[in-house]
Formats: sequence, C-alpha cells, structure tokens
Amino acid sequence: MSVSLKGQVALVTGASSGIGRACALLMAEAGARVAVNHFKDADHARAVVAEISDKGGQAFAIDADVSNETDVARMMAAIVERFGTLHILVNNAGIEMDSPFEKMTLEQWQRVIGVNLTGQFLCARAAIGEFLRRGPDAGVSPATGKIVCTSSVHQTIPWAGHANYAASKGGVMLLVETLAQEFAGRHIRVNAVAPGAIRTHINRKAWQTPDAMAKLVDLIPYGRIGETQDVARAVAWLASDESDYITGTTVVIDGGMSLFAAFAKGDG
Repeated sequence: MSVSLKGQVALVTGASSGIGRACALLMAEAGARVAVNHFKDADHARAVVAEISDKGGQAFAIDADVSNETDVARMMAAIVERFGTLHILVNNAGIEMDSPFEKMTLEQWQRVIGVNLTGQFLCARAAIGEFLRRGPDAGVSPATGKIVCTSSVHQTIPWAGHANYAASKGGVMLLVETLAQEFAGRHIRVNAVAPGAIRTHINRKAWQTPDAMAKLVDLIPYGRIGETQDVARAVAWLASDESDYITGTTVVIDGGMSLFAAFAKGDG
C-alpha cells in the first residue's frame, strides 16, 4: 500500500464482507486503526479483525445498524473510548431489496433508503461531530476529518426494478456534495466512490455463471468485472493526504460501464 494512514483511526461500515472488508483490510495495511462495523454478522467481522491483527494491525468489531440513531451513537462512543477519536469514516454499508416498482412494498422502500441514505446521514453526522470536537491535528493530517461514501453508478444511471436503490444512491451523491460544500472551510473532506459491477456476494447472480458473466462483461467496455480491491484502493487514496485538495467529488470505478457501452459498437 503506497498511501499512509499512520496514526489515524478509521471506521468502515458494512465491513464484514465485500467492498467494506477490502477497505478495512487496506486501511489497516496503510497504518490506520480500524473499527470494523457489521450488523448481525459477527463471525465474518471477527475474521476481518483477526486478519488485521495477524498482520500486526489494530482493529475491533462492532455490531450496529447504521439506520438506527441509537446504534450509531453507541458505535461512535465505543470508537472514541477504544481509540480516542476518529479521523476517517468509510460510509459503506448498503443493501438491495429489488422489486418491480408497482409491487414494491413500503417496507422495501424504507429499509433500503434507511440503510443506504439515512445510514450515511447518521454516520456522517456522528463522524463530523467527533471531527469538530477534536479539532485540527496537523501532526496527523492536514484535514480535520475525511469521509468517503460508497455510492454507485446508479446515482446517475436509472435501474428498472431497483427504484429504492437508485433513489438512495442519487441521494448519496447530493449528500456528499452538500456536506463537502458545508464543511470544506473547516477542513473536513467528503468524497464518494461509485462502483459499477463489482464481484461481491450482493450481486452474485450477475456473475456466478459463465452465461451471466458474459452478459455482464458485455456492458463493461474494459472487458472485466471489478474486484473489491479496485474500489478499496480508491477509497484509501481518498482517505489519505495524497488527495488533500479533493472534496465533493465522486470517483467512478466501473470499467467504463457508465459510458453507454452499447454505443461503443457504433456505425463509425
């Protein structure tokens, strides 16, 4: 890992698997002490902590539903008690509950919005509160705090059958930009990553068979599915001082999926 997060404390939400797991491991490799958030997935979270510890890093697992205000407050208090403060929030936890729109239940709508958007609001609010309480520490980082939110290419690409998910990610995009604008003067940086098709458990149906993979790759000009490390490297860079002059930006990590792949085979 080329970037350094030495001396910093990071919270990664949804860190027991997938993109969150890769981010937690890479943050620790870069020198951060890591809070590994999970929700009812203690075994996998403990495995992430053990992997970090085996490599000489410091981490602990904490169970919290990011859509629950009390859980988020408890999680932040535990981090401050354990590590003293927080420098980096990776706002990653997210879910999908797919449905044709005319059949989508209010529960499906509210749960996805609750985790994917309200959860990012609650965690960002708690993190910013801690950044402001602690204040600047130029010896650790020129930024008072860093937030990296996991959005999606579907913050801009409509997705039939996934109205709740697409709406949540569109909200994340403007939440990131608004927070970046509001807190830049206090040297709190807020950015996002927008993954495309990444090989994770949540979207396994899209890649687990050769036929499904072929159809998926046809949508990706770069010709391969993304891996969790592709996202984690960008997250670690955005959380590091290497990107200190960047705020309010979304880094799209999609192999060109959002470039209207069908037009790559144009008449010209």
